[in-house]
Amino acid sequence: MFLSVFDLFKIGIGPSSSHTVGPMVAARRFLDEIIHGEWPRPRGAHVARIVVSLHGSLAFTGKGHATDRAVVLGLCGEHPETVDPEAIPAVLERVERERRVNPPGHPGYDFDPARDVIFDFEETLPGHTNGMTFTGLDAAGVAILKRIYYSVGGGFVADDVEIAAARPQQSDDDVPFPFHSAAEALEMAARAGLSIGALQAANEESRHPRREVEAKLDVIWNTMDESVDRGLKARGELPGGLRVNRRAAAIHGRLDADWQKNMLSPLSANDWLTVYALAVNEENAAGGRVVTAPTNGASGVIPAVVRYYLKFDPTASREAVREFLLTAAAIGGLIKRNASFSGAEVGCQGEVGSASAMAAAGLTAVMGGTPAQVENAAEIALEHHLGMTCDPVAGLVQIPCIERNAFGAVKAVTAASLALKGDGAHRVPLDSCIETMRQTGRDMDSKYKETSLAGLAVNVPQC
Repeated sequence: MFLSVFDLFKIGIGPSSSHTVGPMVAARRFLDEIIHGEWPRPRGAHVARIVVSLHGSLAFTGKGHATDRAVVLGLCGEHPETVDPEAIPAVLERVERERRVNPPGHPGYDFDPARDVIFDFEETLPGHTNGMTFTGLDAAGVAILKRIYYSVGGGFVADDVEIAAARPQQSDDDVPFPFHSAAEALEMAARAGLSIGALQAANEESRHPRREVEAKLDVIWNTMDESVDRGLKARGELPGGLRVNRRAAAIHGRLDADWQKNMLSPLSANDWLTVYALAVNEENAAGGRVVTAPTNGASGVIPAVVRYYLKFDPTASREAVREFLLTAAAIGGLIKRNASFSGAEVGCQGEVGSASAMAAAGLTAVMGGTPAQVENAAEIALEHHLGMTCDPVAGLVQIPCIERNAFGAVKAVTAASLALKGDGAHRVPLDSCIETMRQTGRDMDSKYKETSLAGLAVNVPQC
């Protein structure tokens, strides 16, 4: 299964790729099914009303992760990449007032969010803990169309048939380097005399012209970069009721003042890395536009490390940023294929841990690391996130999520530094570390996997 860099890095809105972006995509899929799907339409009947049930982790933390809002937006025909965050309140208010959604190309459907978005805390659907049931009812209230979708992490969505068949997102038969493991990637890199990022680039360019790939990579980085900049300027309290104040702008102000005066401390490098990560994840928590990298909850790690690299390395370039993203995507594709990004499936090790591994690999590559050193850096970063739970306080992507991105970025830089000081030889292969994460996630109690039923979520006062 070849995963494109553009599958892994998706432009969307916060606060969650699995709980916000995925449900919005699922809602749009259901709309398409109503019009174009092959399902038995009763004579004279048509879908007049839509009802949505959220299950498992989507039920337990859906309110804090804006899942209900995402469903409404998706049923209005909005797309995560193009929806205007500033326009969202007006869209939601109109649906609540009219109790109806009117997506383009559709006749319009009765839909009262207070009645028709059901948080089902009792039933977890069999395919994945992030399950959704969309039902279309006719004018008499009879269900005539039902579809089940799963938001499986990182904004990826599969229906129940795809989950049961374990169908890959796309075939890898037509790419020149179809590596399925880190060991295969290292072997192919050695045989072809290419870097890990170059393998990924060759696969991308086998499907799209190089100019198009480079242009789309630039859009991804520009969106990441803009999310950093917005987060460094915005102030105030984050939504949700925890009374969490944005910190990035104030910290950045102090750091920038010291930078202008050339007043650097032993902590300066880490401080810049940290503030960039905080900025992105405060934007994500506020529902702003970010890039899923590989999830929204972990969206600050890679932008923080790239900005850090651009600030402190005078040789940094646009071409190097592309190499960073391609290398990170190659590692991310292995994790997605052989384990999971989903916090609801494997805990935060699959979110921040994966992002840290991807960032470590990318930084090592642009710092001149060999493929073996790149693989080593990814392994070091992931290894030191193993076992991390997902226990968001009040179901919000704020505590401990925002600070975890800062620490994930710091670990990524540390991992890259350690790998670059070695020759790439090490005892624990990245493939073994990825498999360990998968097994650890499987064994982890479900209450520690994005349900807010344990950990910090029950031990931190919410007022």
